[in-house]
Amino acid sequence: MQLDIDRLVAYFGGVNALAEALKQHDPENAATTAAIYKWRTRGSLPLAQLQKLTALAEAQGRPLDLNAFLQKNESLERTEMTQTNRVIIFDTTMRDGEQSPGASMTKEEKIRIARQLEKMGVDVIEAGFAAASPGDFESVNAIAKIITNATVCSLARAVENDVRKAGEAVSPAPKKRIHTFIATSPIHMEYKLKMKPQQVIDAAVKAVKIAKEYTDDVEFSAEDAVRSDLDFLAKIFTAVIDAGATTINIPDTVGYSVPSAWYERISSIIRSVPNGGKVVWSTHCHNDLGMAVANSLAAIQAGVRQVECTINGLGERAGNASLEEIVMALKVRHDLFGLETGIDTTQIVPASKLVSSITGYPVQPNKAIVGANAFAHESGIHQDGVLKHKETYEIMHAEDIGLDKNSLVLGKHSGRHAFKDKLVSLGYELSNEQIEIAFNKFKALADSKKDVFDEDIRELVNDEFVGAEKTYEVLVLSSNSCNKGHASTALTLRYKDEILSDSALGNGGVDAIFKAIDRISGISGSLKEYQVKAVSQGKDALAKVTVKVEFAGEGAIIGRGLDVDTMLASAKAYVAALNTYLDAKR
Repeated sequence: MQLDIDRLVAYFGGVNALAEALKQHDPENAATTAAIYKWRTRGSLPLAQLQKLTALAEAQGRPLDLNAFLQKNESLERTEMTQTNRVIIFDTTMRDGEQSPGASMTKEEKIRIARQLEKMGVDVIEAGFAAASPGDFESVNAIAKIITNATVCSLARAVENDVRKAGEAVSPAPKKRIHTFIATSPIHMEYKLKMKPQQVIDAAVKAVKIAKEYTDDVEFSAEDAVRSDLDFLAKIFTAVIDAGATTINIPDTVGYSVPSAWYERISSIIRSVPNGGKVVWSTHCHNDLGMAVANSLAAIQAGVRQVECTINGLGERAGNASLEEIVMALKVRHDLFGLETGIDTTQIVPASKLVSSITGYPVQPNKAIVGANAFAHESGIHQDGVLKHKETYEIMHAEDIGLDKNSLVLGKHSGRHAFKDKLVSLGYELSNEQIEIAFNKFKALADSKKDVFDEDIRELVNDEFVGAEKTYEVLVLSSNSCNKGHASTALTLRYKDEILSDSALGNGGVDAIFKAIDRISGISGSLKEYQVKAVSQGKDALAKVTVKVEFAGEGAIIGRGLDVDTMLASAKAYVAALNTYLDAKR
């Protein structure tokens, strides 16, 4: 993509002024005047440098809208967002997204996702359901201690213990919210709650009042609003607003609605609540009929100004409304919606990759925005059109979402500086110590394969720094098999300060490896799912193995392993699941 680099440089006062400002802002990674002249000559610059320029403008008190630059808008100044022209992005990846079967996350994994969401500009991060378990409480509380720009939120049933647990969990956060809910549909009230309508209203009001003891920012949701009586919704919403609720969420809990009906329902509800002008209206749509994003956009047109969504559309059953699709729909069709979000869209791809890696949920190739085929053109007619003029078949730029077209393939001769720049462009912020560890891992990988691609580096970093404490670590593996399927494995693991070895026979190499690990650890696991895929391209591509293992009948745990050798990757994956299990038992 040819960019107007001269205009960008002029925004900072010229080449020399920009080089000097970058030097003062980030001395170790500053671009020289020569580098800036090269940007001008070729009409492009690395995505990492674009992100650095955005940070520089922020530090100078004159925020640069990167999206406005990429779209060649008349003004590069960030548009001031108001209550009427902005949509609040409420991310529930770590709460509702985690309810996807097998998508459970450790505290450390949730913290990493939370940091990425904050970097992306998400307004509200629903960090979990504090009352659900001690682990959930710890995760919400840990995130509340480190997130400073976004609002940290915990879900709570309209039950006093839930609300107080949520309040305690989010208390360290500079910006905090309690999100309380109760079912409002006749079927839920009769069969699940076994409560009369007035009892439901009383419980909701009580929950909101208790929440106000902890924070002024209280959200109320009417679970299963899609099948609730409109008059009853108006009544309960009026009551909770009087009690102090500041956000009212109208969810399609079961993914039942369609856009035209959802628009009418939302419009009717907002009109019928006399004190509705005091709150932010929100929606939370599920994807059971494939309508979650469309319904969310219809709700925006009907007047809601907060959308609850998840990265990659992750969520229970068919998933939730996809954050990246909603944000990009508002951006690409600004002519239709006229609304803004605070999302840095160049962080979408890093967020998508991170969540996929942590949860073990791959992104389908034809997934809108972040799928591998989203910017691929197979048809000859399409290819010809794109080559002549990209906008013939592309309604957005790959750079808009964080796909770097100036992608640099690294190899064994690449140095620390190039590696560090690559980490920044991929959305990672690591300490100097972590960079050194990652660089050594990268050099070891580069010795075993010719080219190291972005996907390799993402997986390498995630494998090293995301996940449970490494109680066990794979050191040496020797595996042999015959053509009748039988196999033997000799395995050496590090356990704390001990070196442990054993061997096993199995029906195939993977079975033998897992049995050997069971023998060494003394803990027997039951394999529920096994997946292997190539991380990048080429015959020497890294193998990424994902397993789901059940230990002691306590539910499946995800483990991931990475190596150019598939058997070794399998061993690492099983050990990772074991480590997560042991970490949870502490």
